[in-house]
Amino acid sequence: MSAGISCRHDGAVLRIVLDRPDKLNALNTPMLIELRSRIQDGGADEAVRVITLTGAGRAFCSGGDLSGKDTGGAAVAAADAVGAITAAPKPVVAAVRGAAAGYGCALALSCDLVVAARSAFFQLAFAKVGLMTDGGTSALLPAAIGRARAARMALLGEKFSAAEAFEWGMISHLVDDDAFDDEFATVVHTLATGPTLSYGWIKRALRTATLPELDETQSIEAEGQEALRHSEDFREGVRAFRDRRPPQFRGL
Repeated sequence: MSAGISCRHDGAVLRIVLDRPDKLNALNTPMLIELRSRIQDGGADEAVRVITLTGAGRAFCSGGDLSGKDTGGAAVAAADAVGAITAAPKPVVAAVRGAAAGYGCALALSCDLVVAARSAFFQLAFAKVGLMTDGGTSALLPAAIGRARAARMALLGEKFSAAEAFEWGMISHLVDDDAFDDEFATVVHTLATGPTLSYGWIKRALRTATLPELDETQSIEAEGQEALRHSEDFREGVRAFRDRRPPQFRGL
């Protein structure tokens, strides 16, 4: 394991794990840099035909680390990791159990297929701590579910069940918890034995058609996130999060 990311080769499958279960796999900058590197390495490795992304423990990913440690440049690193997933010439499949919150939601959305357990949930909680969507969420989410629903998730920070996410078109597979491992294994096996070159061209075409403004959107998100991290509202949001109380935002 390196920087909270575990990685192993399983035949033609590169299995990447967000491996910080004590923090519900909250991501800091070193983890994001390592994740991008692992994705890029897998994309360039001729022996790899499919990449999986999972979370250790009871959550997929709870979002960005709010501790303030090792988080410098996180917005840019988050965009780079998502960019590596969408640009990878191999299919990337996310297995989501538990929370996919904040950037964790963006990370799942950036994958080509998302297999989610029925007990999982999705949430964009950025605004609850005075921040904005990042990692490309502002492009990925409307492309999947439309502007109105994306605005609802981003502005109100509500939790949505995996069933609701599936109904809206956020995820590709909704699976009962007791059948989750088998279904995920079937999807991965299908891709690992499929036409890899074909998949690469399909991914490229879908990205061009549905995410033509991803790079520009990520630049705006990184700029906005950096400005917001210096705001009083963000400081209050973090204090409230740690104190487990509602924040008192002042628009400053």
